[in-house]
Formats: sequence, structure tokens, C-alpha cells
Amino acid sequence: MGAFVVSLDFELFWGVRDVLPLHEYRDNLLGERLAVTALLERFTQRGVRATWATVGALFCATREELLAAMPERRPRYLERRQSPYEALDEIGADERADPVHFGASLVKAIASASGQELATHTFSHFYCLEPGQTADDFDADLATAQRLAQPFGGVRSLVFPRNQYNPAYRNVLVRRAIRTYRSNGTYWAYAPSTTYEPPAKRAVRLADAYLPISGPHTHRVRKDGDGLVDVPASAFLRPYSHRLRHLDRVRVGRIRRAMSHAADHDECFHLWWHPHNFGVNLRENMAVLDAILDHFDVLRRKGRLESKHMGDFAA
Repeated sequence: MGAFVVSLDFELFWGVRDVLPLHEYRDNLLGERLAVTALLERFTQRGVRATWATVGALFCATREELLAAMPERRPRYLERRQSPYEALDEIGADERADPVHFGASLVKAIASASGQELATHTFSHFYCLEPGQTADDFDADLATAQRLAQPFGGVRSLVFPRNQYNPAYRNVLVRRAIRTYRSNGTYWAYAPSTTYEPPAKRAVRLADAYLPISGPHTHRVRKDGDGLVDVPASAFLRPYSHRLRHLDRVRVGRIRRAMSHAADHDECFHLWWHPHNFGVNLRENMAVLDAILDHFDVLRRKGRLESKHMGDFAA
């Protein structure tokens, strides 16, 4: 039987602060909070298991708690704006006063929802390929994320921020009790890179969302020699675009065909996105998701595809 995997990069402002000013993206971030609730309800209703890769800073309820939790060892990115530690004075007092930096109530909702896995997106949205950081910095960051997750039993799955998978850091994952992670697949346009990519590479990924340029991107999931399980990404669920709305059927069809391919070949189809992608146009985005889940229901009823989150592969 094939597997349908969903993972979400839950970040709030920590995930975009170095590339988007807050005033431009505030609506998405405030809407992200509504999107998390809507997605949890939908997944629960439809029996979909999902991994929520959560920035560790969101576990904190107050500024004081956040500052006390921060690791002493921190990355020294050459691009200083990539470090959230350079902008601590911008953080408010708590979740009510600063809903774009704090998300403790949402973390608790995810942890208590049926079939949902609370995973890590590192503590600080750590960039594993950017110049100026080291494996020791990453280790300190991940140790902090695990410490904050202890009240929830810890975390066993990880998604690298910006998909900056760094194979040299695998020993850190093992040391910090991570068992599953999401890599980028094998097609060249998805190869891990720094934040600033060539426009041509992004253009190919956009086209690939509608046309089968890279194939179905389904995979067989296996445990590696060091005990880690790679659950590669198959497709990014792009947010609704009014300009491209007439192509939504093409976009959904591309995903549904890949899901059927996974079912036919007993492979894994792994769909991912950020909740802030649903922060605006929530109704339209949920309609696209429902069209995908309708196809999943058909395949599940036929006994051809089952829902799994990333942690299920390490069981």
C-alpha cells in the first residue's frame, strides 16, 4: 500500500523575517493563526495524519520565557539579517501582544489533536547551509528545541528551514534523538541551496507545480545505516493565486496523478506547505486542499493509499 504524507512548516514571522518586512506580510501571519485551526479541524474530520514542523521559539508563551530559553551558542551568519538574535528588541511581551512571534496556544492545539505529530523546524529557524554557522551552532539550537518540547514528550521528526538539508549534520540529528527528516528529493531544481537562488531555478519549480517536468516525485522510504529515516518531499502545495486561478484544476490534477502513482507502486507521496500560505484566501486554499483530500479518500477506500505522518515511518 502507498502512503500519503502531509507536513507543514509552522513558523509565523520567524520563517520570513529575513526576506519579507512585517508590514507586507502581516495579513498572512495573522491569518496563519486561523489557518492552523482550520487545518486541524479538516485533518481531524477527514482522518489525515500530519507532521507540524514547528519553530521552537513558538513554544514560548512570554518574552521572558523566550529569552531565558535561548542558547548561549548562536550562529554568526555572514548575512546578519538572517539571524533573529539581531532583532530581539522587536519581540513583544506575550502571545496576545505579539501574535506573530508567539504561538504557545497553537502548539498546544496541535499536540492535542488526533493523529497530528508535533515536530521541530529548529529553535530559531536555523539555516544549515548559510555561511557563518557551524554544526556546533546547529547542535546548540536543536538541543534548545528539544528542551522546549519536553513537556510534549519531545520531538522525533525534523524539517530543515528553507529545505537546507545538510548531510554533514546527520550526526547532530542522531545525537538529539531525531529519527525522521524531510529531504528535498532528487530533481535538480529542488536541490538544497542557500536562501538566494537563481531565478531560473525558482521558475522551473513554479512550472513543475502545473506540468510533470520532474515526474511524480514519489519515493520508497527506508531507514538509513545510522538509523535515520528520510521522508523526501514530493510536492509543495502552492498558495492560491487569483492571477493563476484558472490553472487550479491543472495544479490539482498534477498532484492527484502523483498520488495515484504512489498508490500503484506502493510508494510515498509527501505534500508540504506553510500554514501562512493559507493565511489569506483561506476559503480558496481550503477548497484546493479538499479536492486533493477527496482523491485521497477514493484511494484509501480502495485500500491503495494510507495516511501517515513522518514519525510513523520510524515506528
